[in-house]
Amino acid sequence: WPSIYLGIDVIVNQETPPHLDQGSAPSLLDLVVSLGTHDAHFHISEIGTIFDYKLGTMIYLAGKVLTHSVPKWGEGERIALAHYMKDAVH
Repeated sequence: WPSIYLGIDVIVNQETPPHLDQGSAPSLLDLVVSLGTHDAHFHISEIGTIFDYKLGTMIYLAGKVLTHSVPKWGEGERIALAHYMKDAVH
């Protein structure tokens, strides 16, 4: 299918420590889509925000600029699709 995103990473049952996305572009928004049965939270450090990160949640963010993470969750299977663009391509 046509997409504006250059790459998609599939994340399965992994905690995501606080990080900046090294491969993405600071001027472009990344998209993270939550799938699975987990009851997790998505943290953005710089703005002190915690989002519920349940099935169907879609978060757009400047992943190279904003530190983000998904700490350990209680129960369920976590699946996430991280979509990103690169400056040199767009």
